[in-house]
Amino acid sequence: MPASATKSLRVAVLADSDTRWKWGALTAQRLAPADAEIRLDGYLLRGRATPTARQLREVGVRADSLREVTGVEFLRAMGGTAEDQYDVLILALVGGGVQAMLHGLRAGWAGAGKRPVVVTGYVGVVYEKLADGLLLRHGADLVLANSRHDADRFRAVYEGVGADASSVTEVALPFLGGAPYAGEHEPYTVVFAAQPSVPDSRKDRTYLLRRLIEHARRHPEREVLLKLRSKPGEHTTHIEELPYQKLAQGTDLPTNFRLVYGHMGEVLDRTDLLVTVSSTAALEALHRRIPTVILTDLGVREVLGNHHFTGSGCLASWDQLDAGRRPVPDAEWVARQGVAADGSYATAFDTARERIAKLLDRPGGLPPLNPYYTPETAPGYLPGILARHHLGPDGVPLPGAPAADKEPGPVRQIVRRAARGAYRHGVQRVAPVIRRMGEL
Repeated sequence: MPASATKSLRVAVLADSDTRWKWGALTAQRLAPADAEIRLDGYLLRGRATPTARQLREVGVRADSLREVTGVEFLRAMGGTAEDQYDVLILALVGGGVQAMLHGLRAGWAGAGKRPVVVTGYVGVVYEKLADGLLLRHGADLVLANSRHDADRFRAVYEGVGADASSVTEVALPFLGGAPYAGEHEPYTVVFAAQPSVPDSRKDRTYLLRRLIEHARRHPEREVLLKLRSKPGEHTTHIEELPYQKLAQGTDLPTNFRLVYGHMGEVLDRTDLLVTVSSTAALEALHRRIPTVILTDLGVREVLGNHHFTGSGCLASWDQLDAGRRPVPDAEWVARQGVAADGSYATAFDTARERIAKLLDRPGGLPPLNPYYTPETAPGYLPGILARHHLGPDGVPLPGAPAADKEPGPVRQIVRRAARGAYRHGVQRVAPVIRRMGEL
Protein backbone atom coordinates (compact mmCIF):
# COMPACT_ATOMS: atom_id res chain seq x y z
CA MET A 1 0.00 0.00 0.00
CA PRO A 2 1.20 3.56 -0.59
CA ALA A 3 3.06 5.36 2.17
CA SER A 4 0.25 7.90 2.48
CA ALA A 5 -2.10 5.12 3.61
CA THR A 6 0.22 3.16 5.87
CA LYS A 7 1.85 6.17 7.58
CA SER A 8 5.23 4.59 6.91
CA LEU A 9 7.88 5.28 4.31
CA ARG A 10 10.58 2.92 3.04
CA VAL A 11 13.47 4.88 1.60
CA ALA A 12 16.71 3.77 -0.04
CA VAL A 13 19.64 6.15 -0.49
CA LEU A 14 22.49 5.39 -2.89
CA ALA A 15 25.50 7.66 -2.21
CA ASP A 16 29.07 7.81 -3.50
CA SER A 17 30.77 10.00 -0.88
CA ASP A 18 30.43 11.18 2.72
CA THR A 19 28.93 14.52 1.73
CA ARG A 20 26.39 13.00 -0.63
CA TRP A 21 25.46 10.38 1.97
CA LYS A 22 24.80 13.23 4.40
CA TRP A 23 22.67 15.04 1.82
CA GLY A 24 20.76 11.92 0.80
CA ALA A 25 20.08 10.62 4.30
CA LEU A 26 18.99 14.01 5.65
CA THR A 27 16.84 14.61 2.56
CA ALA A 28 15.14 11.27 3.23
CA GLN A 29 14.28 12.43 6.72
CA ARG A 30 13.00 15.79 5.49
CA LEU A 31 10.81 14.17 2.85
CA ALA A 32 9.03 11.89 5.31
CA PRO A 33 5.67 13.17 6.59
CA ALA A 34 5.81 14.32 10.22
CA ASP A 35 3.48 11.51 11.35
CA ALA A 36 5.15 8.75 9.31
CA GLU A 37 7.67 6.15 10.39
CA ILE A 38 10.66 5.98 8.07
CA ARG A 39 12.83 2.98 7.32
CA LEU A 40 16.12 4.14 5.81
CA ASP A 41 18.42 1.73 3.98
CA GLY A 42 21.75 3.08 2.85
CA TYR A 43 23.79 1.85 -0.10
CA LEU A 44 27.34 3.18 -0.54
CA LEU A 45 28.61 3.05 -4.12
CA ARG A 46 32.03 1.42 -4.18
CA GLY A 47 34.70 3.77 -5.47
CA ARG A 48 37.50 6.15 -4.57
CA ALA A 49 35.31 8.26 -2.26
CA THR A 50 33.39 5.51 -0.44
CA PRO A 51 33.01 6.92 3.10
CA THR A 52 35.06 5.48 5.95
CA ALA A 53 33.48 4.48 9.26
CA ARG A 54 34.79 7.71 10.84
CA GLN A 55 33.26 9.85 8.10
CA LEU A 56 29.91 8.08 8.48
CA ARG A 57 29.95 8.69 12.24
CA GLU A 58 30.74 12.36 11.68
CA VAL A 59 27.70 12.77 9.43
CA GLY A 60 25.60 11.71 12.42
CA VAL A 61 22.78 10.05 10.44
CA ARG A 62 21.83 6.50 11.40
CA ALA A 63 20.40 4.09 8.85
CA ASP A 64 18.45 0.91 9.52
CA SER A 65 20.89 -0.87 7.22
CA LEU A 66 24.04 0.20 5.41
CA ARG A 67 26.16 -1.70 2.89
CA GLU A 68 28.71 -1.12 0.17
CA VAL A 69 27.69 -2.05 -3.38
CA THR A 70 28.65 -1.70 -7.01
CA GLY A 71 26.20 -0.04 -9.36
CA VAL A 72 25.08 -3.39 -10.78
CA GLU A 73 24.65 -4.87 -7.29
CA PHE A 74 22.43 -1.94 -6.39
CA LEU A 75 20.31 -2.34 -9.51
CA ARG A 76 19.81 -6.01 -8.72
CA ALA A 77 18.82 -5.14 -5.15
CA MET A 78 16.22 -2.72 -6.52
CA GLY A 79 14.69 -5.38 -8.76
CA GLY A 80 12.99 -7.39 -6.00
CA THR A 81 9.33 -8.28 -5.63
CA ALA A 82 6.61 -5.67 -5.10
CA GLU A 83 6.57 -6.54 -1.39
CA ASP A 84 10.28 -5.69 -1.12
CA GLN A 85 10.06 -2.39 -3.00
CA TYR A 86 10.86 0.97 -1.55
CA ASP A 87 8.49 3.92 -1.66
CA VAL A 88 11.25 6.43 -2.41
CA LEU A 89 14.72 6.00 -3.90
CA ILE A 90 17.21 8.87 -3.51
CA LEU A 91 20.18 8.95 -5.89
CA ALA A 92 22.86 11.00 -4.10
CA LEU A 93 25.52 10.65 -6.75
CA VAL A 94 27.64 12.60 -9.18
CA GLY A 95 25.74 13.35 -12.40
CA GLY A 96 27.12 10.45 -14.44
CA GLY A 97 26.23 8.02 -11.68
CA VAL A 98 22.67 9.34 -11.56
CA GLN A 99 22.27 8.96 -15.32
CA ALA A 100 23.61 5.40 -15.28
CA MET A 101 21.30 4.38 -12.44
CA LEU A 102 18.28 5.97 -14.16
CA HIS A 103 18.87 3.90 -17.28
CA GLY A 104 19.65 0.78 -15.26
CA LEU A 105 16.50 1.19 -13.17
CA ARG A 106 14.40 1.85 -16.27
CA ALA A 107 15.62 -1.41 -17.79
CA GLY A 108 15.26 -3.35 -14.54
CA TRP A 109 11.73 -2.13 -13.91
CA ALA A 110 10.50 -2.73 -17.46
CA GLY A 111 7.07 -4.32 -17.30
CA ALA A 112 6.73 -3.86 -13.55
CA GLY A 113 3.38 -2.54 -12.40
CA LYS A 114 4.81 -0.52 -9.52
CA ARG A 115 8.07 1.26 -8.81
CA PRO A 116 9.48 3.72 -6.26
CA VAL A 117 9.52 7.50 -6.67
CA VAL A 118 13.06 8.41 -7.77
CA VAL A 119 14.58 11.59 -6.33
CA THR A 120 17.91 13.29 -6.97
CA GLY A 121 19.52 16.70 -6.57
CA TYR A 122 22.66 18.54 -5.53
CA VAL A 123 24.61 18.54 -2.27
CA GLY A 124 25.11 22.30 -2.15
CA VAL A 125 25.91 25.33 -4.25
CA VAL A 126 25.75 24.67 -8.00
CA TYR A 127 28.43 26.89 -9.49
CA GLU A 128 29.89 24.81 -12.32
CA LYS A 129 28.77 22.38 -15.04
CA LEU A 130 25.17 23.51 -14.62
CA ALA A 131 23.82 22.19 -17.93
CA ASP A 132 25.94 19.03 -17.89
CA GLY A 133 25.02 18.07 -14.33
CA LEU A 134 21.34 18.88 -14.76
CA LEU A 135 20.86 16.93 -17.97
CA LEU A 136 22.60 13.94 -16.40
CA ARG A 137 20.02 14.11 -13.60
CA HIS A 138 17.05 14.47 -15.92
CA GLY A 139 14.68 11.52 -15.81
CA ALA A 140 14.21 11.36 -12.04
CA ASP A 141 10.67 11.99 -10.80
CA LEU A 142 11.93 14.84 -8.61
CA VAL A 143 15.07 16.90 -9.22
CA LEU A 144 15.46 18.89 -6.02
CA ALA A 145 16.64 22.51 -6.18
CA ASN A 146 18.05 23.88 -2.93
CA SER A 147 16.73 27.41 -3.51
CA ARG A 148 14.41 29.55 -5.60
CA HIS A 149 17.48 30.75 -7.50
CA ASP A 150 18.45 27.17 -8.43
CA ALA A 151 14.88 26.17 -9.28
CA ASP A 152 14.64 29.00 -11.81
CA ARG A 153 17.97 28.06 -13.38
CA PHE A 154 17.14 24.35 -13.49
CA ARG A 155 13.84 24.91 -15.28
CA ALA A 156 15.49 27.26 -17.76
CA VAL A 157 18.06 24.60 -18.72
CA TYR A 158 15.47 21.85 -19.17
CA GLU A 159 13.08 24.02 -21.13
CA GLY A 160 15.95 25.34 -23.22
CA VAL A 161 16.70 21.87 -24.61
CA GLY A 162 13.05 20.86 -24.90
CA ALA A 163 13.13 18.53 -21.89
CA ASP A 164 10.29 18.17 -19.38
CA ALA A 165 10.97 20.55 -16.47
CA SER A 166 8.10 19.42 -14.24
CA SER A 167 10.46 17.34 -12.07
CA VAL A 168 12.21 20.45 -10.70
CA THR A 169 11.07 20.94 -7.12
CA GLU A 170 12.20 23.75 -4.84
CA VAL A 171 13.34 22.71 -1.36
CA ALA A 172 16.28 23.84 0.79
CA LEU A 173 19.56 22.34 1.93
CA PRO A 174 18.56 19.46 4.22
CA PHE A 175 21.34 20.01 6.76
CA LEU A 176 20.39 23.54 7.83
CA GLY A 177 19.41 23.90 11.46
CA GLY A 178 20.75 24.71 14.87
CA ALA A 179 20.12 27.58 17.24
CA PRO A 180 20.30 31.15 15.84
CA TYR A 181 23.40 33.13 16.74
CA ALA A 182 22.81 34.79 20.11
CA GLY A 183 25.94 36.89 20.48
CA GLU A 184 29.67 36.58 21.02
CA HIS A 185 31.16 33.63 22.86
CA GLU A 186 33.99 33.61 25.34
CA PRO A 187 36.49 33.34 23.82
CA TYR A 188 35.47 34.90 20.49
CA THR A 189 35.86 32.11 17.93
CA VAL A 190 36.85 32.42 14.27
CA VAL A 191 36.39 29.33 12.09
CA PHE A 192 37.87 28.80 8.64
CA ALA A 193 35.89 26.15 6.73
CA ALA A 194 38.37 24.32 4.51
CA GLN A 195 37.47 22.72 1.19
CA PRO A 196 39.19 19.68 -0.35
CA SER A 197 39.81 21.17 -3.80
CA VAL A 198 39.27 24.93 -3.49
CA PRO A 199 41.81 26.37 -3.97
CA ASP A 200 43.79 23.52 -5.53
CA SER A 201 47.36 24.88 -5.68
CA ARG A 202 49.99 24.57 -2.93
CA LYS A 203 50.75 28.30 -3.23
CA ASP A 204 47.14 29.38 -2.64
CA ARG A 205 46.47 26.87 0.13
CA THR A 206 49.71 27.84 1.89
CA TYR A 207 48.70 31.50 1.61
CA LEU A 208 45.29 30.90 3.23
CA LEU A 209 46.86 28.86 6.01
CA ARG A 210 49.45 31.60 6.65
CA ARG A 211 46.79 34.33 6.83
CA LEU A 212 44.70 32.27 9.24
CA ILE A 213 47.72 31.71 11.49
CA GLU A 214 48.59 35.42 11.30
CA HIS A 215 45.02 36.28 12.34
CA ALA A 216 45.44 34.06 15.38
CA ARG A 217 48.70 35.84 16.27
CA ARG A 218 47.11 39.28 15.81
CA HIS A 219 44.26 38.30 18.13
CA PRO A 220 45.65 36.14 20.95
CA GLU A 221 42.39 36.64 22.86
CA ARG A 222 40.48 34.77 20.14
CA GLU A 223 40.22 31.08 19.39
CA VAL A 224 40.98 30.39 15.72
CA LEU A 225 39.90 27.04 14.31
CA LEU A 226 40.72 25.39 10.99
CA LYS A 227 37.72 23.12 10.32
CA LEU A 228 38.91 20.16 8.23
CA ARG A 229 36.76 17.88 6.10
CA SER A 230 38.82 14.69 6.21
CA LYS A 231 41.95 13.09 7.55
CA PRO A 232 44.86 12.29 5.20
CA GLY A 233 44.03 9.14 3.21
CA GLU A 234 40.28 9.69 3.42
CA HIS A 235 38.37 10.97 0.43
CA THR A 236 35.41 13.27 0.19
CA THR A 237 33.25 14.35 -2.72
CA HIS A 238 36.31 16.13 -4.17
CA ILE A 239 39.91 14.93 -4.22
CA GLU A 240 42.20 16.66 -1.71
CA GLU A 241 45.76 16.48 -2.96
CA LEU A 242 47.21 18.95 -0.44
CA PRO A 243 45.60 18.52 3.00
CA TYR A 244 46.05 21.51 5.30
CA GLN A 245 47.25 19.10 8.00
CA LYS A 246 50.34 18.35 5.92
CA LEU A 247 50.90 21.98 4.99
CA ALA A 248 50.84 22.89 8.69
CA GLN A 249 53.42 20.27 9.67
CA GLY A 250 56.58 21.87 11.03
CA THR A 251 54.89 25.26 11.43
CA ASP A 252 55.12 27.06 14.76
CA LEU A 253 51.41 27.37 15.53
CA PRO A 254 50.12 29.84 18.12
CA THR A 255 48.43 28.33 21.18
CA ASN A 256 45.04 29.81 20.21
CA PHE A 257 45.08 28.06 16.79
CA ARG A 258 43.69 24.54 16.40
CA LEU A 259 42.81 22.05 13.68
CA VAL A 260 39.41 20.48 14.30
CA TYR A 261 37.20 17.79 12.77
CA GLY A 262 33.65 16.86 13.63
CA HIS A 263 30.11 17.79 12.67
CA MET A 264 29.89 21.28 11.14
CA GLY A 265 26.72 22.06 13.09
CA GLU A 266 28.52 21.44 16.38
CA VAL A 267 31.43 23.64 15.33
CA LEU A 268 29.00 26.42 14.35
CA ASP A 269 27.47 26.22 17.83
CA ARG A 270 30.56 28.04 19.11
CA THR A 271 31.39 30.15 16.02
CA ASP A 272 31.37 33.96 16.05
CA LEU A 273 32.82 34.43 12.55
CA LEU A 274 32.76 31.86 9.73
CA VAL A 275 35.36 32.43 7.01
CA THR A 276 35.64 30.40 3.81
CA VAL A 277 36.38 30.63 0.09
CA SER A 278 33.08 29.11 -1.06
CA SER A 279 32.10 26.25 1.25
CA THR A 280 28.43 25.33 1.68
CA ALA A 281 29.18 25.86 5.37
CA ALA A 282 28.67 29.57 4.59
CA LEU A 283 24.99 28.88 3.87
CA GLU A 284 24.69 26.91 7.13
CA ALA A 285 26.18 29.87 9.00
CA LEU A 286 23.95 32.42 7.24
CA HIS A 287 20.90 30.30 8.09
CA ARG A 288 21.84 30.68 11.76
CA ARG A 289 22.66 34.40 11.32
CA ILE A 290 26.30 33.82 12.21
CA PRO A 291 28.59 36.55 10.77
CA THR A 292 29.99 35.07 7.55
CA VAL A 293 32.79 36.06 5.19
CA ILE A 294 33.54 34.87 1.65
CA LEU A 295 37.21 35.56 0.95
CA THR A 296 38.26 37.64 -2.06
CA ASP A 297 42.02 37.33 -1.50
CA LEU A 298 42.47 34.94 -4.43
CA GLY A 299 40.01 36.83 -6.61
CA VAL A 300 36.30 36.33 -7.27
CA ARG A 301 36.47 33.55 -9.85
CA GLU A 302 34.32 30.75 -11.19
CA VAL A 303 37.09 28.23 -10.54
CA LEU A 304 36.90 29.10 -6.82
CA GLY A 305 33.12 29.08 -6.64
CA ASN A 306 33.03 32.34 -4.68
CA HIS A 307 31.48 34.08 -7.68
CA HIS A 308 28.23 32.43 -6.55
CA PHE A 309 28.23 34.81 -3.58
CA THR A 310 28.29 38.04 -5.60
CA GLY A 311 25.41 40.13 -4.31
CA SER A 312 25.47 38.40 -0.92
CA GLY A 313 27.16 41.29 0.88
CA CYS A 314 29.57 38.77 2.45
CA LEU A 315 32.67 39.33 0.30
CA ALA A 316 35.79 40.55 2.11
CA SER A 317 39.56 40.00 2.29
CA TRP A 318 41.78 39.01 5.20
CA ASP A 319 43.18 42.57 5.29
CA GLN A 320 39.66 43.93 5.75
CA LEU A 321 38.86 41.31 8.41
CA ASP A 322 42.07 42.07 10.30
CA ALA A 323 41.07 45.75 10.21
CA GLY A 324 37.75 44.91 11.88
CA ARG A 325 35.30 44.78 8.96
CA ARG A 326 32.21 42.60 9.39
CA PRO A 327 30.12 42.18 6.22
CA VAL A 328 26.32 42.35 6.52
CA PRO A 329 24.43 39.83 4.34
CA ASP A 330 21.93 41.09 1.79
CA ALA A 331 18.46 39.94 2.91
CA GLU A 332 17.08 39.53 -0.63
CA TRP A 333 20.07 37.48 -1.77
CA VAL A 334 19.84 35.25 1.31
CA ALA A 335 16.13 34.65 0.73
CA ARG A 336 16.68 33.54 -2.89
CA GLN A 337 19.44 31.12 -1.89
CA GLY A 338 17.26 28.86 0.26
CA VAL A 339 19.00 29.89 3.46
CA ALA A 340 15.59 30.41 5.11
CA ALA A 341 16.93 32.60 7.89
CA ASP A 342 13.45 34.17 8.14
CA GLY A 343 11.94 31.06 9.76
CA SER A 344 10.46 29.54 6.59
CA TYR A 345 12.70 26.46 6.75
CA ALA A 346 10.02 24.41 8.53
CA THR A 347 7.89 24.43 5.36
CA ALA A 348 10.68 24.23 2.78
CA PHE A 349 10.03 20.54 1.99
CA ASP A 350 6.21 20.65 2.02
CA THR A 351 5.88 20.82 -1.78
CA ALA A 352 8.24 17.87 -2.27
CA ARG A 353 6.33 15.79 0.29
CA GLU A 354 3.04 16.56 -1.42
CA ARG A 355 4.42 15.64 -4.85
CA ILE A 356 5.77 12.34 -3.56
CA ALA A 357 2.44 11.48 -1.91
CA LYS A 358 0.58 12.15 -5.18
CA LEU A 359 3.03 10.05 -7.18
CA LEU A 360 2.72 7.16 -4.73
CA ASP A 361 -1.07 7.32 -5.02
CA ARG A 362 -1.05 7.54 -8.83
CA PRO A 363 -3.57 5.06 -10.29
CA GLY A 364 -1.83 2.28 -12.16
CA GLY A 365 1.59 3.18 -10.77
CA LEU A 366 4.24 5.42 -12.28
CA PRO A 367 5.30 5.53 -15.94
CA PRO A 368 8.81 4.34 -16.93
CA LEU A 369 11.68 6.66 -16.13
CA ASN A 370 12.32 8.93 -19.11
CA PRO A 371 15.80 10.53 -19.17
CA TYR A 372 16.56 13.25 -21.71
CA TYR A 373 19.73 11.42 -22.78
CA THR A 374 19.04 8.31 -24.85
CA PRO A 375 21.03 6.37 -27.46
CA GLU A 376 19.17 8.56 -29.99
CA THR A 377 19.73 12.01 -28.42
CA ALA A 378 23.32 11.45 -27.19
CA PRO A 379 24.83 8.45 -29.05
CA GLY A 380 28.37 9.76 -28.60
CA TYR A 381 28.05 10.51 -24.87
CA LEU A 382 25.60 8.20 -23.11
CA PRO A 383 27.14 4.78 -23.93
CA GLY A 384 30.42 5.77 -22.28
CA ILE A 385 28.67 6.92 -19.12
CA LEU A 386 26.74 3.66 -18.91
CA ALA A 387 29.80 1.52 -19.66
CA ARG A 388 31.66 3.02 -16.69
CA HIS A 389 28.99 1.41 -14.52
CA HIS A 390 29.07 -1.90 -16.46
CA LEU A 391 25.83 -1.16 -18.31
CA GLY A 392 25.11 -1.52 -22.00
CA PRO A 393 23.47 1.21 -24.13
CA ASP A 394 20.07 -0.24 -23.18
CA GLY A 395 20.80 0.01 -19.45
CA VAL A 396 21.15 -3.77 -19.02
CA PRO A 397 24.26 -5.02 -17.11
CA LEU A 398 27.06 -6.09 -19.42
CA PRO A 399 28.41 -9.65 -19.37
CA GLY A 400 30.95 -10.05 -16.59
CA ALA A 401 29.48 -7.27 -14.43
CA PRO A 402 30.15 -7.77 -10.67
CA ALA A 403 27.78 -10.29 -9.08
CA ALA A 404 25.76 -9.54 -5.98
CA ASP A 405 25.12 -13.06 -4.78
CA LYS A 406 27.84 -13.22 -2.12
CA GLU A 407 29.93 -11.03 0.13
CA PRO A 408 33.60 -10.59 -0.88
CA GLY A 409 35.91 -13.09 0.74
CA PRO A 410 38.91 -12.14 2.93
CA VAL A 411 41.35 -12.14 0.01
CA ARG A 412 39.08 -9.93 -2.13
CA GLN A 413 38.64 -7.52 0.78
CA ILE A 414 42.41 -7.24 1.26
CA VAL A 415 42.97 -6.69 -2.47
CA ARG A 416 40.23 -4.05 -2.54
CA ARG A 417 41.73 -2.16 0.42
CA ALA A 418 45.19 -2.34 -1.16
CA ALA A 419 43.86 -1.08 -4.49
CA ARG A 420 42.05 1.80 -2.83
CA GLY A 421 45.18 2.67 -0.84
CA ALA A 422 47.26 2.61 -4.01
CA TYR A 423 44.76 4.87 -5.74
CA ARG A 424 44.83 7.38 -2.90
CA HIS A 425 48.63 7.31 -2.83
CA GLY A 426 48.63 8.02 -6.55
CA VAL A 427 46.21 10.90 -6.16
CA GLN A 428 47.89 12.50 -3.14
CA ARG A 429 51.58 11.82 -3.82
CA VAL A 430 52.34 10.78 -7.39
CA ALA A 431 49.87 12.91 -9.37
CA PRO A 432 50.95 16.25 -7.84
CA VAL A 433 54.61 15.44 -8.59
CA ILE A 434 53.80 14.61 -12.22
CA ARG A 435 51.72 17.78 -12.50
CA ARG A 436 54.56 19.91 -11.11
CA MET A 437 57.02 18.29 -13.54
CA GLY A 438 54.69 19.18 -16.37
CA GLU A 439 54.82 22.82 -15.31
CA LEU A 440 58.63 23.02 -15.51
